[in-house]
Amino acid sequence: MIIDTKSLEPFVKMHKAKGKKIVLVGGCFDVLHQGHVKFLKKARSEGDILILLLESDENIKKLKGDNRPINTFEIRSKKLESLGFIDLIVELSDSPNDEYYYNLTKLIKPDIIALTKNDPLTQKKKDQAELVGGKIVVVMNRDEAYSSTNIINKKWKKYLLYTDFL
Repeated sequence: MIIDTKSLEPFVKMHKAKGKKIVLVGGCFDVLHQGHVKFLKKARSEGDILILLLESDENIKKLKGDNRPINTFEIRSKKLESLGFIDLIVELSDSPNDEYYYNLTKLIKPDIIALTKNDPLTQKKKDQAELVGGKIVVVMNRDEAYSSTNIINKKWKKYLLYTDFL
């Protein structure tokens, strides 16, 4: 299911009332690849409900540059939803800040925030987890071979090399 942040509270309350263990992840997921799927499956195995906070197109542009995202929010969210094991995908604001993410974490009260080893936001995520009595779980190592940016750059370089011969 794909929702905006306004519709999040009833979903969370219902599953918390049932005693479900909520796992929270977030990201851009611009070019869905094997590393993403592996990460999401491992995160899902840590609890009963997997909630994914998905960055907006506008915020990805701010984070990654004017040529991104490659795929729109609609395409990214539908691809992620089709995996079948993400319980909820939440569309994030175009201009999130630390307070925004902290408030979402307070609303969701995840039992676990899943991340990869050496996640650049590890400390912020630890602080968020502590704020709500949750914990951080490193579900896998970060593999730069499966970085969306690296994948995009490799394909672009191949294209440039090929066109040099035309």
